[in-house]
Amino acid sequence: MDQGGRSERLADIGKAFFSPSSVAVIGASRSEGAVGHEIVRNLKNCGYTGKIFPINPKAEKILGLKCYHSLLDVEDNVELGIVAVPAEIVAEVAEDAGKRGVKGLIVISAGFKEIGIEGMEREADLLKICKRYNMRLLGPNCLGLINTYTPLNASFAPKMPSRGGIAFISQSGALCTAILDWAAEEEVGFSNIISLGNMADMDETDFMELLAEDPMTKVILIYLEGIKDGRRFLEISPKVTRKKPVVILKSGVSDAGARAAASHTGSIAGSGVAYDAAFRKCGVLRAKSIEELFNLGIAFSSQPIPKGRSVVIITNAGGPSIVAADACSQHNLKMAWLSPGTIDSLRQGLPEEASWTNPVDILGDALADRYKFALETVLSDRFVDSAVVILTPQAMTQPIETAKQIVTIKSKFPEKPILAVFMGGERVREAIKILKKAGIPVYPHPEKAVSTLSGIIEYGEILNRRIDESFPTFDVDRESVRRIIERVKRERRVNLLSVEARQIVQAYGIPVPPSELAQDVRQAVEAANRIGYPLAMKIVSPQILHKTDIGGVKLNLKSEEEVVKAFNEIMRNANLFMPEARIFGVEVQKMVPVGREVIVGMNRDIQFGPLIMFGLGGIYVNILKDVSFRLAPISTQEAYEMITETKSYALLRGVRGEKSADINAITDTILRISQLSMDFKEIAEIDINPLFVYEDNKGVLALDVKITIM
Repeated sequence: MDQGGRSERLADIGKAFFSPSSVAVIGASRSEGAVGHEIVRNLKNCGYTGKIFPINPKAEKILGLKCYHSLLDVEDNVELGIVAVPAEIVAEVAEDAGKRGVKGLIVISAGFKEIGIEGMEREADLLKICKRYNMRLLGPNCLGLINTYTPLNASFAPKMPSRGGIAFISQSGALCTAILDWAAEEEVGFSNIISLGNMADMDETDFMELLAEDPMTKVILIYLEGIKDGRRFLEISPKVTRKKPVVILKSGVSDAGARAAASHTGSIAGSGVAYDAAFRKCGVLRAKSIEELFNLGIAFSSQPIPKGRSVVIITNAGGPSIVAADACSQHNLKMAWLSPGTIDSLRQGLPEEASWTNPVDILGDALADRYKFALETVLSDRFVDSAVVILTPQAMTQPIETAKQIVTIKSKFPEKPILAVFMGGERVREAIKILKKAGIPVYPHPEKAVSTLSGIIEYGEILNRRIDESFPTFDVDRESVRRIIERVKRERRVNLLSVEARQIVQAYGIPVPPSELAQDVRQAVEAANRIGYPLAMKIVSPQILHKTDIGGVKLNLKSEEEVVKAFNEIMRNANLFMPEARIFGVEVQKMVPVGREVIVGMNRDIQFGPLIMFGLGGIYVNILKDVSFRLAPISTQEAYEMITETKSYALLRGVRGEKSADINAITDTILRISQLSMDFKEIAEIDINPLFVYEDNKGVLALDVKITIM
């Protein structure tokens, strides 16, 4: 479908769900408290101006509305259908809806894949019907959908939220109802609330794409338990985040349930790491808690994106300002250096005992006019990007008047965020209401304000970041790799031999030391003489992945006699410690100069595909975990960022007179592994550890390579 056709199709879907001209409630009920009754009531009471058609074969009227025995009996066009009937007859209802030309279907009913095999079959049948009629489906097993601007309450939620700029998408219906209750008390407004349910058809990515075009939505908040289609999420979400911020709270990312992995990369790359990499690639902010999710949502819906990281703190108490300054340091925010002119103005306008530098302490006796003067003065400074205003209720403090002054000043500086911290209880309650009503986020403690401000700033940097979408490709020998993988599959193996793994990375242009496979002592000696001394020898077995642990490695061999002795000892150790292992022989490999050890690896995530890792290599990688991750395909910019964000980057650049390592060669290796993992989806894991890195322009060598296939 071309871009114009896709946009038109999106507009049709958005209209069907968010602003339909007519809604039918199939399973409408006369009984108060029944789901079908509450949905009709919500549609009537929310102010929806379209036509409502209750469907119930046993009723003539429900809540004063004419009732129909079947969808097929409705004379008018029906754009949206809401289904609240027993699961056993949902398919029959969907069939009628399809015949009637319904464009969107919300299935509230439970009893689908969440109950087991029978429910999964029922859900599959429902989806087939919807696809046959080109009818989009929300649910089943969901709370429904709310749009406050149409307005449309197509749910059985107990409350209709007030209007605002936050769109909330949730895989948990219960969380939606809890948030609605909380929002009413906190005076938080929403544009849309969407309960996804089982996501048989439409998922978080579909609704992100729709909400990106919604002018009333300023920020998209999502609670996720799992992403339905990871690769599509990676395709769509970057386009959304360029238009408006997306903040996701992802639950269920404990690595405790991660599968056992053969490689270092696999053992480190848990599901949480993959989601972090995915969100980073897409420009999505990740919240760590429900509180953080909505703190960011409230701030994004009311505050501008700051131009930089320079923050000023205004306070009437020293302790909270120190806490705020510490929080700024923890979140890598800069305490703004005030210009000499600003400091002179503060010195002249504040008491002598006040602090004129950042944090600006205006003292405990500060009245509203002193807050006004200080805040207006610092926001006029071009070196200040945002402000945090702290108030503690002391005897002479004027919380309400101060709040009003902050609101007034905010209108004078619409391009700079102002976040308030009003600490206390009863004495600041009315002031907090004033601030919230004016769209100024207010927090009980400084840490929350700074954390939220950090998220806003991070999104601003995402928007300003130069995006390198060029993914380098190299001239490689794919056919050789294909032959090796096909041979391994025929032999019903999943772990490649070290010689096979090394041949694969070599086919993709990654340098490896000269090596040969020897199946007996004579072959080992002949290989040694061809390759040249000194040598390393390693056991070759798909079952023995960590060769050093069983005495399967011998280094720095300098003669035929040492080669013979090493071969016999390696074979003896393998038979002693792993008698069940299948031994293919011993690899004879040229000893190479020692370089700085790093690791480059790949683990194929079930959701998002190849997850590429870089970090400090050697035997300590699992302990130190100085690693970084990105999802393939990787751009040159991303590969370089992977290197620079690790602590080992300082070592690679050289310390105490050392020469810099060949960073370009590492970048090249990462990009080639990215291409390999994209070209061959059968590859589950890759580990190059160690990858020896030499001085600048001297390149790299892949010493030990492990590859597993699916």
